[in-house]
Amino acid sequence: MQFQTKILLMAFVASVVISIFVIPILKKLKVGQIEREEGPKSHLKKQGTPTMGGIIMIIAILCVTAFCYYDYNKDPLQKDVAKNLLPLLFVTIGFGAIGFIDDIKKVISKNTKGLSPAGKMIGLLAVSVAYSLILINVFNIGTDIHIPFTDNYITLPIWLYIPFTILVMLATTNAINLTDGIDGLSTSVTTIILTCLTVISIMFEIKEVTIFGSILIGTCLGFLLFNLHPAKVMMGDTGSLMLGGVVAGIAIYLKMPLLLIIIALVPIIETLSVIIQVAHFKRTGERVFKMTPIHHHFELSGWKENKIVSVFSLITFIVCIIGLTSI
Repeated sequence: MQFQTKILLMAFVASVVISIFVIPILKKLKVGQIEREEGPKSHLKKQGTPTMGGIIMIIAILCVTAFCYYDYNKDPLQKDVAKNLLPLLFVTIGFGAIGFIDDIKKVISKNTKGLSPAGKMIGLLAVSVAYSLILINVFNIGTDIHIPFTDNYITLPIWLYIPFTILVMLATTNAINLTDGIDGLSTSVTTIILTCLTVISIMFEIKEVTIFGSILIGTCLGFLLFNLHPAKVMMGDTGSLMLGGVVAGIAIYLKMPLLLIIIALVPIIETLSVIIQVAHFKRTGERVFKMTPIHHHFELSGWKENKIVSVFSLITFIVCIIGLTSI
């Protein structure tokens, strides 16, 4: 546990130091946030705030993971731990790369569209398929899944397991992407979810997830210093898709993707609010919410950004406690 604490602190320091150097570079390159015209008017003042801050997190994760890989790999008894960090790092870089391409297109074209929905989905699908196949064929983790609030696992046939895990990854990345709408919200909520998953890895003594989870938590906390309202940097799709992929990837690695239904309640509600709004508007021409995702509804109802982040984080903390009791 002491070593994991050191890793967390190392990742925190790395994230802070990298932020201090990278944010001015993003400003100099004029990699600025482009706000939607139909979005909350209060967000127009954020126009030009450096975005693509997910690069900061990815660099910090890469640096600290490389150190841990080297440290564990030189011990013959810990080589498996080092090797098992690789699929987790793959899913981080894979989803981060899709987000990076999306952000680059937004910056170049100076609009909020970026990659086409089909292009983005193809990229996310490719990484999801690759990750699922790597876990099954290279790391042989099996196809069993834990059922929350029981001690039972169900073993899915491989033809069902792979589509299921792909669906989990696609849904989670898009849900956390939708949660990234106000300063610090997605980072705060995701950090709490990652902490819950890391605690579970400690309970089950899955060392590679404990190490990688500690790296992610430290990185997110360091980034959060610059991402809370008023944000000095936005994570962009580079960060939100990366975090969504990592959350899903770790849950699948732990054989607990169903747990996300509990602990990722806030991103799920964010997604459902969009689905409900679109479906109801198409049917009746009227809106259920003032604006979606739902954090914008509360924003237009008079809630300050910090209040929304605090309330949504508290909800996430509570559901994560419930999630831990379901193990």
